[in-house]
Amino acid sequence: MKQAIHSAGFSLIEVMVVLVIIGIASAAISLSVMPNPADTLRLDARELALRLNAAQQAVRVDGRVIVWQTVGNGYRFSRGVWVNRPDSVVPQVSTREALDTFSHDEVLHPASWRAAAVTVVPGKPLLLTAEWVGEPLRLELRSATATVTLERDASGAFRVL
Repeated sequence: MKQAIHSAGFSLIEVMVVLVIIGIASAAISLSVMPNPADTLRLDARELALRLNAAQQAVRVDGRVIVWQTVGNGYRFSRGVWVNRPDSVVPQVSTREALDTFSHDEVLHPASWRAAAVTVVPGKPLLLTAEWVGEPLRLELRSATATVTLERDASGAFRVL
């Protein structure tokens, strides 16, 4: 009597199907792991718009001008410090005290760009005042591969275009 011989391995078709599945999965994972530089810059712009809106509201509540400026590989907000003068019952902004740079503030603390080598155009400091109606403003955030525009409308709200 003959006994049936059963193979304990895989057929060539089965091995090829497994390799194709592994290839597709690894391609999908590698594409999702590598961030798009434009997406990173857009994320920076959205975060900056939220922070600028919060700073604008703080100015309207407090009355003191807040300055936004780029520093190194990031940016910061700063403003004058309220001081009580002996000859006045009204607190005033000191020109001798150190600036408040919001280092302990949850929203307005100094931040670094996520995208590498961001340039802001125009590069001058931005003054946020208590005026409810202001002139429109455009900021461009530029990296080596992308540009994102931030706009302030006449009501003072910042948004990413």
